[in-house]
Amino acid sequence: MSKRSINGTDFTAMVLAGAEKLQQHAEHVNSLNVFPVPDGDTGTNMNLTMTAGANELKKNNTASVGQCAGVLSKGLLMGARGNSGVILSQLFRGLGRYAAQYDELNTQQFAAALQTGVDTAYKAVVKPVEGTILTVAKEAARHAVYYARRTTDVTELMTEVLARAKEALANTPELLPVLKQVGVVDSGGQGLVYIYEGFHHYLTCSTGTAVPVPVQGQATASAPAASPSAVLTKHENVLSSVQSSAQSQLSTEDIEFLYDMEFFINRLLGSPAKAEFDEESFRKALSVNGDSIIVISDDETIKVHVHSKTPGEVLNLALQYGEITQIHILNMREQHRDLLTAGMDIAPMPDLFADIPQEESSVQAPAVPPADDMAQYGFIAVSSGEGISDIFRSLGVDAILSGGQTMNPSTEDFVNAISSISAKHIYLLPNNSNIVLAAQQAKELLEGEREITVIPSKSIPQGIAAAFAFQEDDAVDTNTSNMLEAISQVKSGQITNAVRDTVIEDLEIKSGQYIGIANSKIVSAADDLLAASQALLKSMLENGDEIVTVLTGAESEDYVTEALENWLEEAYPQVEVEIHKGGQPLYYYLFSVES
Repeated sequence: MSKRSINGTDFTAMVLAGAEKLQQHAEHVNSLNVFPVPDGDTGTNMNLTMTAGANELKKNNTASVGQCAGVLSKGLLMGARGNSGVILSQLFRGLGRYAAQYDELNTQQFAAALQTGVDTAYKAVVKPVEGTILTVAKEAARHAVYYARRTTDVTELMTEVLARAKEALANTPELLPVLKQVGVVDSGGQGLVYIYEGFHHYLTCSTGTAVPVPVQGQATASAPAASPSAVLTKHENVLSSVQSSAQSQLSTEDIEFLYDMEFFINRLLGSPAKAEFDEESFRKALSVNGDSIIVISDDETIKVHVHSKTPGEVLNLALQYGEITQIHILNMREQHRDLLTAGMDIAPMPDLFADIPQEESSVQAPAVPPADDMAQYGFIAVSSGEGISDIFRSLGVDAILSGGQTMNPSTEDFVNAISSISAKHIYLLPNNSNIVLAAQQAKELLEGEREITVIPSKSIPQGIAAAFAFQEDDAVDTNTSNMLEAISQVKSGQITNAVRDTVIEDLEIKSGQYIGIANSKIVSAADDLLAASQALLKSMLENGDEIVTVLTGAESEDYVTEALENWLEEAYPQVEVEIHKGGQPLYYYLFSVES
């Protein structure tokens, strides 16, 4: 049974299925990060972004595909996190713009919508890189436009789109040498493939025909329809019965960890004798009677999601670390029974840390005070660690967004921060290469309403240098120029642990070793923290450099820091060394070198 068009109901179900598929495999997407660092977060960012859009669709879906695509676009734009999330939001923003004029999309219109999404995403990225999610989306959309002339069946078209997306994903290592060297495919492209798999799964089940996805080079235009059991592979994980839902394949009593829990721990509130937070120990404790564990923490807040047998024990464990807020506990067995009774085909998406307001989240410009009541300048900076936040505050930053790797603030976070500042011109310091696009997207959303400049700082040291360069009495153009010049003069380095064995540019790295990263390149690996730090600094320091700044992390040891300071003073007596407590997680040290 073919499907000649998709309406709003179909589109909503496709998106929910795609979001669910991505959520199931978010950790796999994270694991494809090229660097073996403990904070690869492409899967997390894409998952949170897609969840934000899916939540909006669940609240505001209609029978019109154009209206539903518009709702999805708004949800994704505001919930976008990280570069991968922003690009994903742009893909569907373009799709939504094309679909806005239609209540249903046939094959040629659906293909054109995909192509418009690709065009929009490429325009949003200043320097598009091939071998990434952009390439996967481009190749899939290009093939969709070609194949839509051959078929009027949307399901058959989606089969071809998915097949070409997988081929493009498999080819990403040939386009991006670092992927080939490390032996992985592009993580963002893999995330998009999972979303397309969800689309395909819904369409094959809703039409009563499971269409096999061809392997590379295998044509399917004339292939007869096969039974679901004959063509669905483990990799596809498609439903085995076309008339029954995914939920009907599972016995209610088989749901072992039945309580779906989400909550926040406020580290600043609660018992004065709060325990020191050890994320690894916390995860292990949660895993005793739970699974589907996600923990995102900083100095002030811990976000927790877990499926557990014993919610009381989870809460008692959490209370050791602070005051619990925003608690949500759902009984998944009860949900499952309700779904079976209602005959639903799509399981509801979990709202993992989406932070999406319950009211309709259309983009609204912040209320702007009268000009006479506004300061000339305002600053928003992204920070990771209370010590770093204190430095930014001392430099006059008005609003601090907690963020960094694994905790990328969303576009909406920037919009809300902008609304909290009464200033004529606002500067944004993203301080992470993976946050720059979200900051720029916030600026674009408020274009014409607020004066905003994004200083594209890609590290905490660059952000601090930019804030130092700012002068209250200078004009906007002068300040912008001075800050851009300041970040260009900063060499940034960081020390963390490797999470897997790998070889990068002939540097052999073992899991657990300390690795030094200079300007996004791994330059040192050692079993000793001091040795790795010294090797990193040697690669960064050149004749004429005058200042080395060291920001100590939450897990750095005083004796190592003292030894490092002594070594710098002996080896580089001409260099001024400044050491500050940063408190950042995951990274033992952040270094900056300035001439």
